[in-house]
Amino acid sequence: MLQGEHISIAGVVIALLFTAYGVYRYRGGGSRLDLLISLLIALGVALVSVIPQIFEPISRLLGLENRAFALLGLANLLLFALFLNLLGRVREAGRRSGEIVTGLAVREYSEKYLSPEERAEGHPGEVLIIVPAYDEEGGIKEVLRRIPTEVNDHEVKTVVVDDGSTDATAIIARAEGVPVVTHVVNRGQGDALRTGFAIAQTEKSQVVVNLDADGQYKPEELDRLVKPIIEGKADFVLGSRFMGFYEESGSVRHIGVVFFSRMISLLTGVKVSDCTNGYRAIRVSELHKLNLREDRFNANEIILEGLKHKLRFEQVPVSMMSRAAGETKKPAKLAYPLGVFRVIISTWLR
Repeated sequence: MLQGEHISIAGVVIALLFTAYGVYRYRGGGSRLDLLISLLIALGVALVSVIPQIFEPISRLLGLENRAFALLGLANLLLFALFLNLLGRVREAGRRSGEIVTGLAVREYSEKYLSPEERAEGHPGEVLIIVPAYDEEGGIKEVLRRIPTEVNDHEVKTVVVDDGSTDATAIIARAEGVPVVTHVVNRGQGDALRTGFAIAQTEKSQVVVNLDADGQYKPEELDRLVKPIIEGKADFVLGSRFMGFYEESGSVRHIGVVFFSRMISLLTGVKVSDCTNGYRAIRVSELHKLNLREDRFNANEIILEGLKHKLRFEQVPVSMMSRAAGETKKPAKLAYPLGVFRVIISTWLR
């Protein structure tokens, strides 16, 4: 058998292995994106191995023989596959670490703030406000003081999830009489919200609301988010600055939010006007349907997961002000839009 035929057979075998690996990962809970990448690698390996002539224009440009170019391409694809495998393992380790941190925080909350009777019966009808906070000592006191104790004739309870702050955030929140659970290390807003959602499920609350600690959203507008869920008209209510008031209207960030909102609307067939808004309310009984994995840019993930699982979706006008104190935790320059784009595509492809 000729050497070229050996290479072709080896390439086909490797392509089949890539295909099998992709299907195995997908059936084991992997994402559609992982499956797509594995299939594309398999196709590339097969083409390089069986029909190296397809790359003749590039090989002539580089001064390589067809078969030499095929071997080079095959080696690069294998290296890329190993990188993807390593990246997948790192992400899986990160998710497991997040689950541990969340589990410890929820147990801390249950032991500190719930009686045995409350753990068993919960608080049906309760509206639980989750305030994720990381180094927000400058603004969190005012935010907590403005949260009402009742909305639409339902009791309101507030919990701060301190995401590994290095300042006095947790001390200030406790001084205000608000329950605080702490992540032993900073995990990102995504993990802070997952902890909050787990607490809402432990509480057996009716509605969970996310409210940032930086003062950009108005606690006084809480009833707008909660009312459609309490009245049985929605399962997921998203605040929209573009339906309400936006203090930074016309900024570069404004343009980016509009672009990504239209992108999500196109992908889902549902009009979403403000995809990065963090002021939202969700029916607690629906939380188990959401497959949330992201540490950052999680607002887009939550919307896409909610729409994918057919949660009844509404948008209401809210105000979005400039940050009251402290510094933004969003990455600078191109890292933010690229991160949002990655989360949208990877979540949509799951």
